[in-house]
Amino acid sequence: MYYPEEVIEEIRTSSDIVDVISAYVRLEKKGGSHFGLCPFHNEKSPSFSVSRGKQMYYCFGCGAGGNVFTFIMQYENFTFVEAIKFLADRAGIKLPEIEYSKEAREKADLKAILFEINKQAARYFYMQLQSAQGQYALQYIKEREIRPEMVKVFGLGYSNQYSDDLYKYLREQGHTEELLRQAGLIQADEKQGVYDRFWNRVMFPIMDSNSRVIGFGGRVMGEGKPKYLNSPETLIFDKSRNLYGLNRARTSRRPFFFVCEGYLDVIALHQYGFTNAIATLGTALTHGHANLIKRYVNEVYLTYDSDEAGTRAALRGIPILREVGISTKIIRMEPYKDPDDFLKALGTEAFEKRITEAQNGFMFSLTVLEKAFQMTTPEGKTGFFQEVAKKLLVFEEELERSNYIEAVAKYYGIAVDSLKKLVTNTAMKENMIKPVNRPKQSYVAHPADETRPKNKTEAGLLKAQKALLTLVMEDKTFFEIVRRLVQPADFTKELYRTVAELLYAQYEKGEVNPSQILNYFSAESEHIEVASLFHSMIVQLDGPEEKKQALRETIVIVKKGSIDAQTKQLAPTDMVGLQNIMIEKRKLEEFIKES
Repeated sequence: MYYPEEVIEEIRTSSDIVDVISAYVRLEKKGGSHFGLCPFHNEKSPSFSVSRGKQMYYCFGCGAGGNVFTFIMQYENFTFVEAIKFLADRAGIKLPEIEYSKEAREKADLKAILFEINKQAARYFYMQLQSAQGQYALQYIKEREIRPEMVKVFGLGYSNQYSDDLYKYLREQGHTEELLRQAGLIQADEKQGVYDRFWNRVMFPIMDSNSRVIGFGGRVMGEGKPKYLNSPETLIFDKSRNLYGLNRARTSRRPFFFVCEGYLDVIALHQYGFTNAIATLGTALTHGHANLIKRYVNEVYLTYDSDEAGTRAALRGIPILREVGISTKIIRMEPYKDPDDFLKALGTEAFEKRITEAQNGFMFSLTVLEKAFQMTTPEGKTGFFQEVAKKLLVFEEELERSNYIEAVAKYYGIAVDSLKKLVTNTAMKENMIKPVNRPKQSYVAHPADETRPKNKTEAGLLKAQKALLTLVMEDKTFFEIVRRLVQPADFTKELYRTVAELLYAQYEKGEVNPSQILNYFSAESEHIEVASLFHSMIVQLDGPEEKKQALRETIVIVKKGSIDAQTKQLAPTDMVGLQNIMIEKRKLEEFIKES
């Protein structure tokens, strides 16, 4: 942590969570909590709960949750430190100076300077576009039917034909040549000396999710090459982890993003009211992009160009997005090349119709695959479905795979049972599963894949540990029962163990405050996960007897899981450890008898 614990706690207690969130979400008091529509996913019925007593929020729809710091981190896309500063300023609390290491301080200072240099460069490019020498570029923008308000919103600019114009301007602002080089705005060689990276180009400032300029894209005027040029990688610009238009798309509060190929497509979609459009920065979609998108939505509509390159890009992006839990749909632009051309020709209603007709990403991949086979011949059809069966194996969950098998069978007019059998046989050939001596169609995991049942067991154990923390946090009498048998060391996941230690310590002091526990974690993902530990069963368990029964069952599951984990890690010669495990087993047996 960058600030002392007491300072963070002062800010938290001075920032009532209901008051803070009410500035963003309309809340209505119901019982002991306030409810509203979740700002982090699209919903019609309020499932977003804010508790003044706990000073925490939780969405029973999407799982978003935490304390007041978490909310500001999620909503404003701030870091933990930025959220602290924001709330401190709101509460009128003066923060102490942060004590950085020399290296960290120098890096932070350099980043701040690079942000400032890029901001000044963006302003300069914008002014150049409005000047007499920028009229050629402005005419191009008008020909592309980009409205003046979009020019302002996206900060479009122009780098004029003099190749050291920006360099001279920024030097006059007091920036050194080395800093301009680190910002990616200048280059140098023996023949030309120092010169601007961008000249005679329409400029597209690239902003991070907090609307800070981190780099630029430039579209050449005339026949020069390359047609599009981006800033190089810098301390503040990583094209594989940033997305054009995200700073605006994330505030649209829509449940999905349109992912495009270029700047002009994004601007066109925003101009026509589709303000949830983003684009990669001259690169293919990466896992970094997918993880960034996942912070905001669980669904993506790929609106790539309708040519072969666009199709290949879509096929590459679908599995990358699926890996992080994002479902995809494909919007085809035919007979037009891209969203920009489509919208200019047919308008908003036609595009909305294409949205409703968008094809599921997996089914799209099959329509592309189909073109490689002679579907009019038995051999071609057989080969196609053999490849389809392999693709269906990417769905590890049986229910999801079955749903896709049914969808594919219906779409291609074949028997569901035949396709299921083909998928099973394919899995066996791929050495993924093997039959055992059970009734027909009963299978178990192949020994090479032994992690699967293990993972299911671990998932069930973690679920039980989450439930136990929820119950303990809610009721002191539950804590007294739990601590007889379960200690923080019994929680097998490090994060859960840390939370248990903090919660147990609070009970010992007689001051249970789950919201304060979140102060010990700085990452937004940790805040959300910790919040979920205190909300895992609130909706499902209403009656005290039901909760007591759940508590007893959960204690047994958690303790058994702990004993199993200790047994597996026990060295054969560790007699003391073995003795301790035997003692724990006897305690568990006595508890089960009492229950």
